[in-house]
Amino acid sequence: MIPRVISPALFPPPTYSHASVVEAGTKLAFLAGSVPLDADGNLVGEGDPVRQAEQVIANLEEQLRAVGSDLAHVVSTDVYVVSGETAALSAVWEVVEASGLSVGPHSSTLLGVACLGYTGQLVEITATAVVPEGQTEAARP
Repeated sequence: MIPRVISPALFPPPTYSHASVVEAGTKLAFLAGSVPLDADGNLVGEGDPVRQAEQVIANLEEQLRAVGSDLAHVVSTDVYVVSGETAALSAVWEVVEASGLSVGPHSSTLLGVACLGYTGQLVEITATAVVPEGQTEAARP
């Protein structure tokens, strides 16, 4: 179990926690940024941050599966959206909410940024997750 903390002294967050607590000795996975590329390296959802967010979540699920974890065990994310408009950030956050990441709910930061690494990329998510005891990585290079 991952204790999720919402401080009573702070404004209650809508669908995330202020903190997640992981005991020492727990196996953690620190995931590289999940990007909106398909398995062939093609950008998915050009110009569409919602479609890109859906692909990013699907790729994040694959990253988690590869280390023996899943969305329910994510303790923290940073969600990057190329936009200065809160409406675009909110639309991407709705995809995050619907994904199962908010089941915990995990701790998260949502950021509007000027650009990301791939041409046309509008969304990226980094994550830290607990790898449940008894789970093994699917593959190692």
